[in-house]
Amino acid sequence: MSDVAAPPGFIDRALRRVTSLWRDIASSAPGEGEGIATQMRACLDARGGEVSARSRAARLAQSYLAGDHAQRGEFLRALAGFDSDMPAVAKAWEAVAAAQDTEARATAKAKLRRVLEPPRLRLLTQFTTIPDGVKFLVELRADLMARMRGDAMLEALEADLRGLLASWFDVGFLELRRVDWSSPAELLEKLVQYEAVHRIRSWRDLKNRLDSDRRCYAFFHPRMPNEPLIFVEVALVEGMAVNVQALLDEKAPLLDARVADTAVFYSINNCQRGLDGISFGNFLIKRVVELLSVEFRNLDCFATLSPIPGFRTWLEERLEAGDTTLLTEDEATALRTAAPPDLALVAPGVEAGKGDGETATQTLRRLIARRGWARVEATSKGLEPILLRAGARYLLAESGRNPKRARDPVAHFHLSNGARVERLNWRGDTSEKGFRESCGLMVNYRYDPEKIEDYHESYAGEGKRAASAAVRKLAKGFV
Repeated sequence: MSDVAAPPGFIDRALRRVTSLWRDIASSAPGEGEGIATQMRACLDARGGEVSARSRAARLAQSYLAGDHAQRGEFLRALAGFDSDMPAVAKAWEAVAAAQDTEARATAKAKLRRVLEPPRLRLLTQFTTIPDGVKFLVELRADLMARMRGDAMLEALEADLRGLLASWFDVGFLELRRVDWSSPAELLEKLVQYEAVHRIRSWRDLKNRLDSDRRCYAFFHPRMPNEPLIFVEVALVEGMAVNVQALLDEKAPLLDARVADTAVFYSINNCQRGLDGISFGNFLIKRVVELLSVEFRNLDCFATLSPIPGFRTWLEERLEAGDTTLLTEDEATALRTAAPPDLALVAPGVEAGKGDGETATQTLRRLIARRGWARVEATSKGLEPILLRAGARYLLAESGRNPKRARDPVAHFHLSNGARVERLNWRGDTSEKGFRESCGLMVNYRYDPEKIEDYHESYAGEGKRAASAAVRKLAKGFV
C-alpha cells in the first residue's frame, strides 16, 4: 500500500481545467485590484449577498491557482490570519467563569464556542459553493502540509481544514464503485496516474488488471464524482500468490473466476494527498471482502501480496550498527561458501585477523548492496534464510517512535485493519524497486472475516501483531 498523491503537474492540469467553470462566476465579483486579504474579508462580510460571496470565492480560487509557489504561500498565510478574535474569546471565557448556575453556564459556553471558531472556517466553507470547490480544498490542504514546517499559523489552518474534510469525507458519505474496462477513459487514465505500488506500464497492462479474473474497486465522494479517493486491485487466483511479476504477467492464461479460491489484494493506493490522515482504507478492504464473498461463494481466503517498503533501510541501519543477531554462526558459514571470492567472511561479529577479511555483518552489507546478487543462485540461496528471518523480525518486533506500532507503514496499515502476517515470500518482487526497498521480499497479510475485529482490537489496544505460526517461528527470539 502507498499514501501517494498524483504528480504535481497532473494535479495542476486537473484543477486548471475547472477554472473555466469559475470564470463566469468570478467575473461578477466587485473589487478588482483588491489585495487577497481584502477580498477574503469581503467574502466574510458577505457584501452584496450570497451570489456576490460565491463570485468572490471563485475569484479567490482563481487567484490561488494562478499564483506561483511564493504567491500561493502568501495566499495561505493571509487565509491563516483570519483567526479567532482574542478579546472576544477572553470576554466569553470570563462570562463562563462568572456564570452562577447551570443554565447561565450552558449559555456562556455556547457563546464561547462560537467566538472560538475562527472566521477562516467560514471562508473555507464558502469554497464549496463553487464547482469543484471540494477538490480545490483537498489540494489546498496538500499544499499546506508541504509548507507547514513548524509554522504555527499554517498548522492551525491545516488543522481546521482537516477537521472539515474529515466530516465531509466520512465513510458514510462515500460510494464504493467497481472500475472496469468499460469505465470512462478519464477515470482509467487516473488509475494509471495514481497507481504507485506497481506502475501500470501500458493500456494492455491496465486491461489485464481489469479482466474477468481481476477486480478493481474505488471509493468516490458525491462532490468529487470523477476522482477516486482510494482504490484496491484484486486478483482472483488459486492459492495465495507469492510473486507479483507472475501475478501481473499479461501472458498468463485467464482463470475462470468461478474456480478461484483466493482473492489477493495486491495494490492499494490513496489518490488524494490532501486527504492524508483521513482514513477509509480499512473500510474499503472490509467492504470489498463482503462484496466478493457474495459474488464468489467459492472464495475461502482473502489475502494481500504486499511490499515491505522500509525493510532494506532498517536492515542497512542494523548492519551499519554491527548487529550480530542478524546471522547465526551456521548462516555465516553458509554465506562464506555463497559469497564471491572478493567478499570472504569470518564468524559473525568477530573481527578477522590481519588479511583474513571482514566481519559477517560487513560482508552481508556489501553483498546486498551489489546489483544482481539475486541472479547468482549460490548467493541467493545463502541469503534466503538470513533475510527471511530478518524480515519476520522487522514485521513482528520492530517499532518506530510508538512502541505499539509496527515500524513498516504497510504492516501498520494491514495490522490495524485486522489482518495477520501470514507468509513471507522470497523473491516475491524481483523488480529493481523490489530489491531497492525490501531485498525482493514480499508478504501475505491474511484477512480472516471471523477474526478481523479481534486482531484489530489486539493491535490497536495492546500493539499485538497477529501472525501465523510459520512467521512467528522465523522471528523466534524477538517476539
